[in-house]
This record gives sequence, C-alpha cells and structure tokens, in this order.
Amino acid sequence: MTDKVKTGVEGLDTVLNGGIHENSTVLVSGNPGTGKSILGMQYLAHGVDEYDEGGVYLTFEETRDDVNEAAESIGIEGWNEAVEDGDIIIYDKMDLLEETEFSQTLTHILDDIDSDSYSRLVMDSLTMFEMFFESEQEKRTYLLKLIDILKHNGFTSLLIQESEAVFPDRDIGLEEFLTDGNIYLAQTPTKSGANRYVWVAKMRKQEIDTHVFPMEIDEGGVRVHENAAGFSYMSGENVGDSMGVDDRGGL
Repeated sequence: MTDKVKTGVEGLDTVLNGGIHENSTVLVSGNPGTGKSILGMQYLAHGVDEYDEGGVYLTFEETRDDVNEAAESIGIEGWNEAVEDGDIIIYDKMDLLEETEFSQTLTHILDDIDSDSYSRLVMDSLTMFEMFFESEQEKRTYLLKLIDILKHNGFTSLLIQESEAVFPDRDIGLEEFLTDGNIYLAQTPTKSGANRYVWVAKMRKQEIDTHVFPMEIDEGGVRVHENAAGFSYMSGENVGDSMGVDDRGGL
C-alpha cells in the first residue's frame, strides 16, 4: 500500500483522507492572493519539522530573499531555520532562468540534490514554466517529462498554477488531466475583506471529500475548516449550492 504524505495544513489532510499519495504530483490552482504559495511553504516546512524530509522550492517569480520574507511575515514555523540548515533549498528566478532549456536547468538542480534527503518539492509557478513553450503540444510533452522526472527522483510535488477565473467557471486545462490531483483555492470579496475556500477536485488512487470547504490565512499559514455546511460562499447561501456542487460533492 502506498504511504500518504501529510501536507501539515490544518484540516486539509482530513479532507484528503490522510494526505497525498507518496510520489504523486498535485496541481494547486487559484487566483492571486488565495494562499497557494503559503500552502506550498507550509507543506515543505511540515516535512522537515515532523518527518525529517527535506524540501525543494522552485520559484520563477521571486528571489530567495522574497520567499524567506514571505514565510517570515506569515509566521510559518521553522522555515528560516530549515533554510539556514539546508533542509529546505530554494532555487529562485535567477537560478531557474539561467538556461534557455528548462530541462537542462532541472537536470542541474537534481544533480545538486541528494535524493535520499529531499522528497518534497514545490514549483511556483507552473504558469511561468509553461511560458517556455509556444505550442500546446510542446507544453504537454514537457509537462509529462517534468512529472516523470519528479516521480523518478522520488518527489511528492505540488505544482502551483495561477488562474484568473474562479472555479467552477474556469476552463479545464491540460495540467488538470496530467497531474495526479487537483486542489483549487478561491476567494470572494466581502465588506470586511474576503472569504476563502478550498476544493479538492481529484486525487488518483484515494478517496477524498469533494465538498467545498472554507479556509482562512492566519498567523502560521492556511487553515481549512472541515465543516463545509457551517459556512456560506455568498451571503446566505450554502457553500455547495453556490459553487454548483451536487449532494455527492461533484461538479
């Protein structure tokens, strides 16, 4: 039986029925400000803190200092210590954009990493990765290659993707079909700020709760509330009703 990797995000592992299958690749999508990068940082920090599993953070958009400052500002426990000790390795945009071929960059990175010590990986973001390629066929080929390389090297990976539209109104892209799991984050504006939600739409080889759950970003990172019926997506509406989710949790 395949082991499950706990994300360390409060409430999310319950929704995932114990975590993510080891050696799988999961897409984390959402519009800006929904907490995708924070969730990825929590995932890596939890691996170091609880299981002595090293993590790799690939960012196309930020510098190493930007990432560390973001983790510190939200209060992700153990992040700075893990980075200083080398338990979490950050490859920033200067590293990732050094080569014109991303496959060469990834090969160099993996050559630098002891695969026995590092088993969690976050790519932030897949959206920027896809800008390397012009055609859909080329994107598909390289995305499949990327997923194969990550699995071959023993990583359980989160691939972060920016999305302009909020589910369920967004188009289903190539990435949703090729990855092992899909987690969507969303937010809706309110008079006092924003309501945030998470929906685990797919996880291969495991049972999941496919309702839409409310979440919040607070000191320490993302927290998912497991009582889906107790919160509203819009004023006075049930979460599932407003998102187009039927009684079985499907769309």
